[in-house]
Formats: sequence, structure tokens, C-alpha cells
Amino acid sequence: MSASQTPLVVVGDALLDHDLCGRAERLAPDAPVPVVHGARRSSRPGGAALAACLAAADGRPVTLVTALGRDAASDTLRELLTDRVGLIEVPLEGALSSKTRVLAGDRPLLRLDDGEGRAREATAQAVCAIAAAAGVLVADYGHGTADVLRDALSHTAAPVVWDPHVRGRPPVPGVRLATPSAQEARAFARRLDGGDSGDTPGLRTAARDARALVGAWQARAVAVTLGERGALLSDGETPLLVPTPATATGDPCGAGDRFAAAAAGLLADGALTEAAVQGAVHAATRFVAEGGARAVAVPDDPETVAEPSTDGDTTADAVRTAARVRAAGGTVVAAGGCFDLLHAGHVALLQAARRAGDCLVVCVNSDDSVRRRKGDGRPLVPAVDRVRVLRALECVDAVAVFDEDTPERILGELRPHIWAKGGDYARTRLPEQPLVESWGGQVLLLPYLDGRSTTGLARRAASAPAPAPGRTR
Repeated sequence: MSASQTPLVVVGDALLDHDLCGRAERLAPDAPVPVVHGARRSSRPGGAALAACLAAADGRPVTLVTALGRDAASDTLRELLTDRVGLIEVPLEGALSSKTRVLAGDRPLLRLDDGEGRAREATAQAVCAIAAAAGVLVADYGHGTADVLRDALSHTAAPVVWDPHVRGRPPVPGVRLATPSAQEARAFARRLDGGDSGDTPGLRTAARDARALVGAWQARAVAVTLGERGALLSDGETPLLVPTPATATGDPCGAGDRFAAAAAGLLADGALTEAAVQGAVHAATRFVAEGGARAVAVPDDPETVAEPSTDGDTTADAVRTAARVRAAGGTVVAAGGCFDLLHAGHVALLQAARRAGDCLVVCVNSDDSVRRRKGDGRPLVPAVDRVRVLRALECVDAVAVFDEDTPERILGELRPHIWAKGGDYARTRLPEQPLVESWGGQVLLLPYLDGRSTTGLARRAASAPAPAPGRTR
């Protein structure tokens, strides 16, 4: 997207989100709960702050109007927002709300919530920013920012997209588009009819709820988001179903923010509502396919990945590199193998893979993984040295070591757009191919130099004649 796009003002409740992501392969012996190990902690903007960062990633100038305080969580969020968005603060009473999710891969196991701070009052600077806005997104998470600025939001001439939360109040009258999820639309509609109809979210229920909310909120349109089914757009008459372009698997956290941010930006640029909703559905689908909210996360211990560890584990560095390139709109390429005795065939493959995208992450079998695949005599070079050699290549941006026989787990963390393999796999369906295609990625075969192999090099080296007496190699 062009950097000359219309500026956007995002108004709402910022949160601080933490993810503890690891692997769960067994249950605890003392309770039927998963044991998560190898967890890595990262922090990211949440709530309105996430929506603002996602809008900024589209290439447009973004100003975030939100409530922050003097607590540690507020300070951390300020640091995370530096150089991403402009920031206008209103005073916060109490501590900033933060969430900590514990995940096994993409599956959330537990969430811990802290902080119940609320916006205390509006400021003149915040009111002026809304009045001068060319486009406004309200991300109301029920912590009062939209409440204290409600009068300014009611009188702005800019198109307003309102992303409501069941803990917040309804949108101000006249918004261009409201974007509740199906569950949120159902909850708001129940408040209107004074009870619980017993209906479960579905297309018919979503259409009825959207029509009711258009009238009750005096909104120009309501788009009910339906997850992997897309969104249902209603202006009070016959609804329009906007389906997703593809099925995206992955962590859906933040998909609603991605949808609302894309819709608000497109409306600010002058798009029709139908086109804005279609673009928002496509943006949300890509967002989930490419790793979700964790693409904007920052590891809490970046100093630990500056150099390869003794076992060659640089996975955190590789995941962060892929997330950074993906968030900037670039193409992530991954390639894998043992890379024992790096030779010209390897180098040619890696150079070609790097030219296919904007960064190359090399996935390397650990020593145990190589031994299981190749036999007790391998690897000839330990992982820590193989990693060091690969990182020294100009075409390699990061290296990740995996201990399994196949790289599905590490690919699930990296979510590359392209998985590059040598042309010698042309007649083989790779076991990781369905996984890569599940998030919209593709397997790409690249030419392989004939006659180059680690096994052949090792065999020739072992059969080489011994040096003559008195001579050294």
C-alpha cells in the first residue's frame, strides 16, 4: 500500500498483551493439565494500540488517542509504540489492563488478566485530533476512552468505524460502519429485545441482529464478522455476505482489530462501504494466515539471541526476523536441510531461495535429528558449527534448529510465504506441504546442482590416499 494514504485517528482503550508460547506434549502427573515447556515470552500492543499498529503497517500515518498512566504496563506500551504511531494520551485512573496468554503452538491454554484502569477525562489535544481527523476508528474495549471523548466523536465530520465491545457502550449515532463479531452482535441485540432468544450465532441470526443494530444505533451500516466465514454487511435491508478468499488456519487473536483497521483506512481513502468490507475481510484472512497478532510482538529477552547458543538454537531470532519482514509486507522464504559439509549445491539453492523473497530463514536439523535420518556416523559437523557457517552466508538472514525428523513444528512458528526445496524433490510430495499451504504459503522447487552431495564428499574424503611420508596435508 502507498505511504501517501489518508491519515487515520484511532480512539480507544489500549492494552498490553503478553504471550508465553511453547510446546505441550504431555500432561502433568499431579493434575490433568498440559505441561508447557520451551516457552518464549513476548509482548505486544493490544486493543486499540494493536489496531493502530496494524493500520500503520498499511503505510498510512496513524495517531492513537488512548488512556495511559504512570504504571509499569503503560511505560512498556509507550516503548512498544515508539516509531510506530503518533500518541495522544488522556489520563488513566488505575493501572493499564494487560493480558497474558499461555499457548501451545497456536492453541491458547490459559489467559491471565491484570489491571482495570479507566480513562478519567478528555483533553483538549485529543478533542482537536478527532475534530481534524480525515478518518476515525474507535476500538472500544470498555475502559472508558470512547466514553470521555463521546461528544467529540459525535460531532466529527470524518467517516467513523466503531469496533464495539460488550463491556462498552453502543456507538454514537451516525457512524459509517460498526464491526461487532457475531457473539457481540448477539449480545447487543439481546439487550434491545430485553431477553435471551436462545439463538446461536449463524447467518440468519447475524442478519437479524445486524438489521436491529442498524436501527438502534442509527448506523449507516453494520458488518458482523463471522471468523473464517467472512463478514455479513447490512444497511438495514437485504444483507451482503462477504466470504473469505481462502481458509486460514492459525491464531485468530487480533483478527477483529485487523478487520476494523483495514475497513477504517479504506473508508478514509474514499472507498464505498462494500469495497471497504471486502478489503477488510481479505486483510483479516491474510493476518490470521501469516501468524496473527504475534507478528507485531517483541521478545522480552532479545539479548539472548544475539549469537548462536552451544546447541545452535537460534529459533527466537528466526521467528522475530520472519515476523518483522511479514509485518512490513515482505515475503518470508524458508529452506531446510541438514547442511552437513556445506557445498556448492547448498549455496546455489540458498542463493536462489533468497532471491525469491525479502528474507531467508534456514531450518536446520539438530544433531539428534541428523543421526536418526542419516545413521550413527552423522552429522560430520555439529549443529553449532553448521549454524555458524550458514549465518556467515550473505544470502541467509536467520537460522532455526529443529529436533524433530521433519520441520512442521518450526514452520508453524515461522509461517513462511515460500518453502523452498531442491529440484530433486520434484516427484515427491513433501510431508510439510499441506501445512505450508494451510496458511496460504507455497512450496517452491529450485534447480539443484547435479553431482554435489554431502554423502559423496564424505565418501571421497574417506577414500583419499594417505599423504606420503614426511609430508603433511
